[in-house]
Amino acid sequence: MHVHVGSKDGEAKFWLEPKVELARNFRLSGVQLREVEEIVSRNQDEFRAAWTRHFGR
Repeated sequence: MHVHVGSKDGEAKFWLEPKVELARNFRLSGVQLREVEEIVSRNQDEFRAAWTRHFGR
């Protein structure tokens, strides 16, 4: 289970399981990655629920 995050500066992919972890980074700075990882971590339950609704288990 994962989530993609994009901006005009680049994009990243974060695994949601077994824990939130950076999978790939394309042109986002360290500062941006830390901010995005914090947001993903804070909202991981919502992301997991949305992923499951969309793709199933």
